[in-house]
Amino acid sequence: MRLVLYSGGTAKENKALDSELLKLIKHKNPGITFIPASSLHADLEFRDFVNHYRRFHVSKFLLLPVDRPIDRTMLELAFKSDIIHLGGGNTFYFLNALRKAGLLPRLRRYVAQGGVLSGESAGGIIMTPSIYMAGHPPFDADENYVHLTNLKSLGLVPFEFFPHYRKSARYEKAFVAYTKKHKRPLLACPDGAGLVVDENGVKMLGNVTCFHQGKKLTLTSLS
Repeated sequence: MRLVLYSGGTAKENKALDSELLKLIKHKNPGITFIPASSLHADLEFRDFVNHYRRFHVSKFLLLPVDRPIDRTMLELAFKSDIIHLGGGNTFYFLNALRKAGLLPRLRRYVAQGGVLSGESAGGIIMTPSIYMAGHPPFDADENYVHLTNLKSLGLVPFEFFPHYRKSARYEKAFVAYTKKHKRPLLACPDGAGLVVDENGVKMLGNVTCFHQGKKLTLTSLS
């Protein structure tokens, strides 16, 4: 399994994560498929994505929106990519679109067969067992305007992920209370921080904070 979970942030902030992502590919010039959370503004997001990774001499890119009819040829090409990247946006809408397109099992197989899956913000949350954290805490939540009730997602990791984390008393109080009631650890990442998952475990980049069993712990690595 090879995964990279980005919180968000600038190209400079994510330089270390990008380096780790490309190290997971054993050859130069990998092919990358970008799956946006929504087709709205997807072309602009894809342009920025391409410009970003061209700095690393990547030249093979594919855009695959999943909330509109999918061309089967494009779909097959996407799953032959070295890396599939899940974009950021509304997590409820994104998960709903992936499920309607029947792509959750396909993404699990892709990872199991050696593909590298990366995701930013919503895309990272979707790698976890549930997107519950997309709606919590209430003061910093995605709007569930698609009225999604089944929050189960890819389930590729045994923890929960919270992007765009800002250290404050109200976040800490909310996450301490949450992890007193739920068994899975919650890894909270500020922009510029993230997680790399491979056969060696979970590598933390940046100031990752773990909330588990009602306790708070700042981590640099977890295996």
